[in-house]
Amino acid sequence: MDDASMVGLMGRVTGAIGPGLVGEVIVRVRGGAEHFLAYPATGTDRIERGTVVMVVEYLPPRTVYVQAAYDS
Repeated sequence: MDDASMVGLMGRVTGAIGPGLVGEVIVRVRGGAEHFLAYPATGTDRIERGTVVMVVEYLPPRTVYVQAAYDS
């Protein structure tokens, strides 16, 4: 999977993401759902478990930077 095909995909936070934390998200990709290590796209954001997020950057093989998909 190349970088461009991951960017823009939606996922759900399964482990809190924030400054000083390595979080986790599950993203539907390649015909299934896969877990990725996750960091906030904006370094000061904290994203809680269960939040729907969008991938804004992908670092192969298993790391993504994300932001909340919807305003809260």
